[in-house]
Amino acid sequence: MSMVETKTRTVGGTEYSWCKAIRGGTGIAVLSLLLTEPLDIPRFQVALNKLQNYHPILRSRIHHSNTSSLTQDTTFTFITSPTPFIKIESHSVNVSSEILGRNPNDAVSVSPLQQILEHELNRNTWQDRSRTTGSDMLVASIYAMPPDAKTSVVVMRLHVAACDRTTAVSLLRELLVLMKEEEENVVVRENDNKGEVCLAIEDLVPCRKGKKNIWTRGLDVISYSLNSFRLTNLKFNDTKNARFSQVIRLQLNDVDTKRVLAGCKHSEIKLCGAITAAGLMAAHSSKNSSKKYGIITLTDCRSTLYPPLSIHNFGFYHAAILNNHVIKGGESLWELAKRTYGAFANSKNNDKHFSDMADMNFLMNKAIDNPSLTTSLRTSIMSVFEDMVVDDGGDKQREVGVDDYMGCASVHGLGPSIAIFDTIRDGRLDCVCVYPSPLHSREQMQELVNNMKAILIEGGKTYE
Repeated sequence: MSMVETKTRTVGGTEYSWCKAIRGGTGIAVLSLLLTEPLDIPRFQVALNKLQNYHPILRSRIHHSNTSSLTQDTTFTFITSPTPFIKIESHSVNVSSEILGRNPNDAVSVSPLQQILEHELNRNTWQDRSRTTGSDMLVASIYAMPPDAKTSVVVMRLHVAACDRTTAVSLLRELLVLMKEEEENVVVRENDNKGEVCLAIEDLVPCRKGKKNIWTRGLDVISYSLNSFRLTNLKFNDTKNARFSQVIRLQLNDVDTKRVLAGCKHSEIKLCGAITAAGLMAAHSSKNSSKKYGIITLTDCRSTLYPPLSIHNFGFYHAAILNNHVIKGGESLWELAKRTYGAFANSKNNDKHFSDMADMNFLMNKAIDNPSLTTSLRTSIMSVFEDMVVDDGGDKQREVGVDDYMGCASVHGLGPSIAIFDTIRDGRLDCVCVYPSPLHSREQMQELVNNMKAILIEGGKTYE
């Protein structure tokens, strides 16, 4: 390696919010892969080392220091090692069996892959700030699965300050290429980034797009704050006990997926509009009056930053847009999808994802600092991503033994009632839906997701 010394960078505003949020359980990104063939562990180790070489943020640790003994203020810093250092954690069949044996009386069936995913979503190695060396941004684990350990689940767990959804998707694709020893197809090399973590999103926002005068900013902060208390939430199941993240999976077959995508194309909207509409309709189905719901849409800003970044620039470069929608009941899927997507698109066209970035971070930090005020409050009823992920690499994945995978991030601290991570995998819609438990029960959220699925399927029939 050409780099000979440790690099450091203070986190940016959005990264700082994730560093604070993760202590409460929001911001743990997990990518879990089900392998049905024995894993070549040495090759996996080499692949991880190469990924750390190519992407400095993956070989970084997050270090914190208190700026004042009289306040809760903390400074967070990325400390980037000159060399890869990742060590793979290996878990025996007995450990995996113990995890899989928990909650045997659950009314909803959960696959072994999903159970391991949920277990890792709630392993919060960033909660303890007593470490003087800082906490790793990437942790890799292998779980040998019963009965004979030929099957395994490989997990990569990352701090969201280092990993938005685009990063997770690129990481998976690069890892699979490296596992096949086709390194020439990996775009990024260590010299492309000079061994340094990329700048924070705030430092890359075009100046004309992020400006807002103090008076306007103050009014917007007050508006966001007051409106959050007026939004309709899903019914809460348990507001007292400690929370953790759980997952429901929403999958459509290729025929239904094709119909839904055809409906989106005909309506001139993106898939997130249809998912948002289906979620709002499912949530409102039991209500008898008009209600206002909040939807957060996350958009990848890489292409519009200055200078623009590529998908191989790992880190967190998404911005959030919050829109409120009044639902009366009786709306059709496509009518509501066009309305909700139109509101988001208008906000984005007006650069609200940039101009409101500081406001959103400020409110997020205040909510984290005052958890007693938000015991029965969520940031929105749902969060979605503007752009869907398209993955047609199923055959190549199976060549290296990957039979299935799931990826998402935890939300059981501050966050929405349900976060949707959608992918079109080999022509079929596959959504990982994450929610805070026991604030919401698995049975409650499974019913919601089942209703969303039924609404999407029925709406898609218009475009047979």
